[in-house]
Amino acid sequence: MFDNIWNAILTHPEYFAILTIPPVTAFVTWAHVWMALKMLFFPIKFWGIKIQKFPFGLQGLGWQGIVPSKAGKISGVIVDQALSKLGSLDEFFQAMDPEEMAEYIAQTVDSDLESLIDEIMMDRSASLWSNLPYAVKRRIYAYGHEQLPNIVKELVVDLTHHVEDLVDMRQMIVNKMEGDRKLMVEMFLKVGQKEINFIWHISAVIGFLFGIVQMLVFLLVPQHWTVPFFAAIWGFVTNWIAIWMVFNPVEPNYIRYPKFFKLSKSFPFITLQMPHIAKYNWQGGFMKRQDEVSEVFAGIVVNDLVTIENIMNEMMYGTKSLQTRELMKTHLYDVLESPVVSTTLKMGLGKREFGQLKNTIIDKSITATMVPIRDPELNSSRASKIFGLFRDRIRALSPKEFQNLLRPAFQEDETTLIILGGITGFLAGWLHLVLVFF
Repeated sequence: MFDNIWNAILTHPEYFAILTIPPVTAFVTWAHVWMALKMLFFPIKFWGIKIQKFPFGLQGLGWQGIVPSKAGKISGVIVDQALSKLGSLDEFFQAMDPEEMAEYIAQTVDSDLESLIDEIMMDRSASLWSNLPYAVKRRIYAYGHEQLPNIVKELVVDLTHHVEDLVDMRQMIVNKMEGDRKLMVEMFLKVGQKEINFIWHISAVIGFLFGIVQMLVFLLVPQHWTVPFFAAIWGFVTNWIAIWMVFNPVEPNYIRYPKFFKLSKSFPFITLQMPHIAKYNWQGGFMKRQDEVSEVFAGIVVNDLVTIENIMNEMMYGTKSLQTRELMKTHLYDVLESPVVSTTLKMGLGKREFGQLKNTIIDKSITATMVPIRDPELNSSRASKIFGLFRDRIRALSPKEFQNLLRPAFQEDETTLIILGGITGFLAGWLHLVLVFF
């Protein structure tokens, strides 16, 4: 049978063109899948001409990577379907050791406390503060230094207890991803680089096999239109198969088979073994790497997403910042009502100005508190405290839950990628027809 097929090819007047079908199909498939994967993530910013009210929800004539263009929606899906199953924000914040954080914040703020007090007073009443005897200022400074550690400790612990009320974790992560779309792309590339490479390279193998089928089809139906027609079909099907193989089957399926050798990365690459029955796990490539991916993704979460800086930023400046300010008032206003401060300032400022001073203190306190919170060393130390927690929780996800760490990036516009494969396959088939067959 194979001899007959081979003779039929060699005796065909276009035998050379027919023989080029499998390698060309393999290369074209490999190339258009590479292009489709690049278009999934790049460019990060829209490249082209923006046009208002352009149809199909597009920004204009041009392109922006699917993942960065829909960073908010995709990150929301990841939080809802995967991150929300890892635990509560209250649990993570508690694991960061809030009392230790409070001590660090207090030490940092205390070193600049006198400058902070000067800044607050000069902002509200420069004349009063300039003319106030230094002995009185010194009493206020000393009182501030004395009270600060307890205030900060009580405040941070109180914020910890109310973190679920003051911070929407979903909104925090969505805001972070929308504000840093490059981070979104880097996250997917770090987590799924092996799967992306697999899709890219396996597409060449699939394309070559389809090329053999197309070669046989041309022998049976020697019509030139079959070249671009089937190239479009192969481009369409190849993208679908490659993406499917990454995520399916979701659950592990162990298949027993006889094994006679093992593979190695060094020469001679294949080593004979005693025959034995081995097990092969037929499962989506991404799910197979759950332990490995857990390490990578946990690092991304604790260093870039659920960080002390992001949590406090959302508290102080997010949608629930007014509630945070009210909570801070209960701690800071007690200081202002102490005899040392109120006697000195109320008389000099008056009741109205003294009330406005309270708001200024809240604003300046938030700014002063965020300085140590943004310290990379503090964030790194908190990340190390919760890394193991996140890693173990990700490892414990079910395969269906785990796939949602990467699946949304492909699923959001999977149809677009598959159709794109069909279009580029048709164009490549037509070009192949023009250059080789005619």
